[in-house]
Amino acid sequence: MNDHTNQETQHHGDKPVKRREMSRRQFLSYTLGGAGAFMGAGMLVPMVRFAVDPVLQPKSQAEWVKVVEESKVTNEPKSFKFQVHQVDGWYESSPELEAWIAKGPDGKIFALNPTCKHLGCTVNWNGSPQFQNQYYCPCHGAHYTIDGKALAVAPLPLDEYEVKIENGFVYVGQLGPNKRV
Repeated sequence: MNDHTNQETQHHGDKPVKRREMSRRQFLSYTLGGAGAFMGAGMLVPMVRFAVDPVLQPKSQAEWVKVVEESKVTNEPKSFKFQVHQVDGWYESSPELEAWIAKGPDGKIFALNPTCKHLGCTVNWNGSPQFQNQYYCPCHGAHYTIDGKALAVAPLPLDEYEVKIENGFVYVGQLGPNKRV
């Protein structure tokens, strides 16, 4: 008897064990695929980091911006424009913003953002003859008190800038929710 028949008779009804071997083609496919994936990840990780890095940076507080002399601020709100320097990711710009600045009944100076809280149009002081001594939004008829409290249409009061007085000048800072109403 030859060896092949001897092995079959020894296992006596058991299925013969097959050894699974990797072919040369499979080895090269796995090796080249793994190396390609490693190099691809090596190129992709810096690109993802570059795109995501600005999002991970802590947000800085707004800097104080000199807007107007304190002597020019009256009890009636006046519009003053000012520029801020801002960085959005890698884009730097200096947009011109606007604030309505006035003295309250307590004598303290406050500044309101003129963006309507309804749909983002710009409000004006005494912008409508129908609503005297109020901020009025021409887009949808929202109107606000001198302190920025919403009287109609808008769901929230006008936002308020932080204000400080230094060396006879009014400075505005971070924009936030209205604390006057």
